[in-house]
Formats: sequence, structure tokens, C-alpha cells
Amino acid sequence: MSGIQQALVASLTFALLALTGCGSSDQEELQQWMTAQRNAARPKVTPLAAPTKFTPETYGQAGSIEPFSKQKLVQALKRDSTQSTANAALITPELNRRKEPLEASPLDAVSMVGSLTKAGVPVALVRVDNLIYQVRVGNYLGQNYGRITAVTESSLVLREIVQDAAGEWIERPTTLQLLEGTK
Repeated sequence: MSGIQQALVASLTFALLALTGCGSSDQEELQQWMTAQRNAARPKVTPLAAPTKFTPETYGQAGSIEPFSKQKLVQALKRDSTQSTANAALITPELNRRKEPLEASPLDAVSMVGSLTKAGVPVALVRVDNLIYQVRVGNYLGQNYGRITAVTESSLVLREIVQDAAGEWIERPTTLQLLEGTK
């Protein structure tokens, strides 16, 4: 036999042995193993506990106001109206006045870059959109009705009117510090 024929016989023998190795006996063994694993993996469901029995309680506050009575509603409305009157006194003057130009910018876009004194009155220099403005006590700044209450060499103090979590208008002090090393 020649070398080519020997190589051809060897490769045919190897291919025949490889095909024999993939016979049905391994396939049956694999199917049996998969069936055994499937049967062994049963879900374990724990049963739910029985619900507790509800026992209604009687309303024992016969002498006090019932929670759903008209009297309770009237008391709540009176309390809300007095709070809204106090809140209205705080915000109404702000709503009735003409807005100043620096109230259009949010306070975090405003930075204090300097201070000076003009005719004995302290004036702060603030930068908004790369423009410098002069502001003094009484001017408004920011979108929360911020009125300037004090100007010092290093800070600007404002009184803002904001709504709290309950929706009531409250005063909140805010301070802008001088930015060091500004251009």
C-alpha cells in the first residue's frame, strides 16, 4: 500500500470509530440522567398561613367629635383659613409689585464678585450671565422673591419667601458669599 492509501484508510477508520462513539447507548444514558434530574427537582411550595380573624372594634369616644362629622370638617376649614390668611399676608405684597430684572435668574446663577460704597451706602457687585450689576439693600434677587436685607464686604444676605412641604409660605434667609479670585 502506498502512503496516500494508508492515510486514507487511517482517516476512514478514525471517522468510523468517532461515529461509533456517538451511538445510541450514550444518548439513552443522557436521556435517563435528564429524566432523573427532572423528577428530583420538584418545587417546594410552603403553604400560606391562615388569615387572622378580623374583630371589629366599637367607637368608644362617644363624648368627643366623630371623625366624619360636619363639626370636625368646620373646625378643619377654620384652621386652614386662618393659616391661609397668614400666608396670604406674607406673599400678597410680593405678587402685587413689579418684578425687577434680576428676579428672572435663579439664585444659583448669580454670584457676588465684589462690593463698594457709594455715597456711604454699601453696594454689592453681582454677576449674572457675564454681566455685572450693582445691587443694594431693598433690591430683589432670584426667583423666590429674594429681597436683599444686608450687604457686607464679603456677603449678601437675602430674605426669600418659599413654600414648605405643606404648601405654606415661609421666610428663609439666604446668603451669597463673595467669590474669591474671580476674573
